[in-house]
Amino acid sequence: MNTRKILLSILGGVVILLSLYLANSIIKSKTTPRPTPAKVVKTVFTDTVQNGTVPIVVPANGNLVAKKRVELFSEVQGVFRSGNKLYRPGQQYRSGETIIRIDAEEYRASVQSAKSNLYNLITSIMPDLRLDYPEISGKWQEYLNSFDMERPTPELPELTTEKEKYFISGRGILTNYYNVKNLEQRLGKYIIRAPFDGVLTEALVTEGTLIRAGQKLGEFINTGSFELEVAISKTFSDLLRVGEAVNLTNLDGSETYKGKVSRINARVEQGSQTITAFIEVNDPELREGMYLEALLDARNEENAIEIDRSLLLEDDKIFVVRDSILDYINVKPVYFTDKKVVLKDVPDGTTIISKPVVGAYAGMLVKVYEEKQKQQ
Repeated sequence: MNTRKILLSILGGVVILLSLYLANSIIKSKTTPRPTPAKVVKTVFTDTVQNGTVPIVVPANGNLVAKKRVELFSEVQGVFRSGNKLYRPGQQYRSGETIIRIDAEEYRASVQSAKSNLYNLITSIMPDLRLDYPEISGKWQEYLNSFDMERPTPELPELTTEKEKYFISGRGILTNYYNVKNLEQRLGKYIIRAPFDGVLTEALVTEGTLIRAGQKLGEFINTGSFELEVAISKTFSDLLRVGEAVNLTNLDGSETYKGKVSRINARVEQGSQTITAFIEVNDPELREGMYLEALLDARNEENAIEIDRSLLLEDDKIFVVRDSILDYINVKPVYFTDKKVVLKDVPDGTTIISKPVVGAYAGMLVKVYEEKQKQQ
């Protein structure tokens, strides 16, 4: 009996071991060997360095402002009377044409009254002049003959002698004359005329409005000449010159205009450390308030190259290719724009990366794109 149990136990153990062996063989037969990854060599774009002269172009932008601008104010009070043209924004006027006419009938009557008093006063002294100063009575008679109540008061005859000055002044003629001229000057302020050819850009009153002294009435500009105010870094303050030509472009870059530097402010803004330059531009297509970008030719940098800013690494380094292996060298940036950077200290003949490489690092194995094309 014991022998039988021992045999059964041995047989059972053999069956178990055999089962484990068969199961292990089946599992191994279904395992797929893992493939060995192929080593990838990235293709890069390169350029060969050839140092030369790089023009430093300083971009600046701003809004156009009319070079000739007049803010219209009233110095007198009265009702705004309508004229030949409606007083509205966009209305054009020729030089000397009436822009605003204020009702001045009441004031004109007072001016006529003062002129009449002056005429009567001079008339009253004529008998005395003929008797006491017959040598000067003739020119005063001519003055009276030229005196027209509907025209500006003519200038008084020249006072040649001391006796004449005392006589004329003692009768109050000089005082009355200058009082009349003052009234006539003020009467002229009831009409505002265009100082030059231009356009009304702002109208703050309308016909029939009661205008008060000191009230702003609008703005009038000349559309033939504009100025662009731009802020330039003080680094280039000594490089800009009055009269220097400037290229201007609009916001979308579709139009180009020619301008020149007309003025340069001598003061540096303390906060931004910039100077203000004014660029004059004349073009019938321009409008006040347009946004333009100016490209100022500041200087020429010798023995330098220009590359994309994205190629400049931290600590002022760039990638180079040496025997199909990436490396980097130190460079000296001298000027930055929003997209480009000007570099110095890059030896001639150096092969540099011309387009960014994702995941690039020093020692990385690469293949140059130009070499690949030659092989094909």
